[in-house]
Amino acid sequence: KKKLKISGRDLLSVPIQVFGLDQLQVLEMSPERESCLRYRMDLLPQEIGHLRNLTCLYVDSNNLKKIPAEIGTLSHLERLTLSNNSLSSLPAEMGALQRLHSLHLANNSLTELPAPLCQLRSLTFLDVSDNKIDTIPSSIRHLEKLETLLLLFNSLESLPEDVCLLRNLHTLWLGNNHLRSLPAAFGELVNLDWGYNYCSCNYEGNPLESPPPEICSRGPEGIRDYFSSLRRI
Repeated sequence: KKKLKISGRDLLSVPIQVFGLDQLQVLEMSPERESCLRYRMDLLPQEIGHLRNLTCLYVDSNNLKKIPAEIGTLSHLERLTLSNNSLSSLPAEMGALQRLHSLHLANNSLTELPAPLCQLRSLTFLDVSDNKIDTIPSSIRHLEKLETLLLLFNSLESLPEDVCLLRNLHTLWLGNNHLRSLPAAFGELVNLDWGYNYCSCNYEGNPLESPPPEICSRGPEGIRDYFSSLRRI
């Protein structure tokens, strides 16, 4: 077997036989997205590290409170979904997942963007929406391949200038935070499309003052002109 789906409304744990399937590439232990179900598994066993050939691991919509350090041994992992759980932290060993390109962490209890995530140079998609994150570390600049960053419904009061170094960003959602200002170099994110494509850059639900929303709607040139005018004053 190379693909396995384990399902059940009362799913509490993973059958031990699963960890003997050393050729397994895709393991899914989450309900269908359309079902609105939530499984009850609160622990991902450390034996998950035995599945060294995994490329995709889906464990969203459970009740996970902790991810074992052994997750860092899954060197082939490319996609990991942990949304809709009860995670307040992530193990430092996740920084070893250098093939990971898609990471879903929405709707957990994270209070910070964990530093190990900023070591994942291959990451192109990161969703940390609907957590309690209040700061973004400057080390986010290392995610040079990142194309999608979703930060909606957090507690952000500011963004570091280093976000503006993510020149491959095509989608950046910042809605419903506490942002009063954007970095001065924000207009350098030229692959975003403020005001013209809602799916590209969303900042609604923030008390923005600098630049004001009407300036943002003019796109990157309007933002660059705004900050240039401030420097001349």
